[in-house]
Amino acid sequence: MADRLVCRDCHRVLEVDGDEQCPVCGSNSLTEDWAGYVVIAHPEESRIAEEMGVTESGRYALKVR
Repeated sequence: MADRLVCRDCHRVLEVDGDEQCPVCGSNSLTEDWAGYVVIAHPEESRIAEEMGVTESGRYALKVR
């Protein structure tokens, strides 16, 4: 298993802790197949966050397969 998984629904980069559910959106659709990530510190001021539909601070994958 990978050290990091990404939620296919919200694109949040997650550390593996044995839990197979995204703590942000509750999705069970996690993947190891992703590329690149962006750290969003202030989503309310970020154009990238707006484009991605992100409303919470955190690490997000740019491409999820």
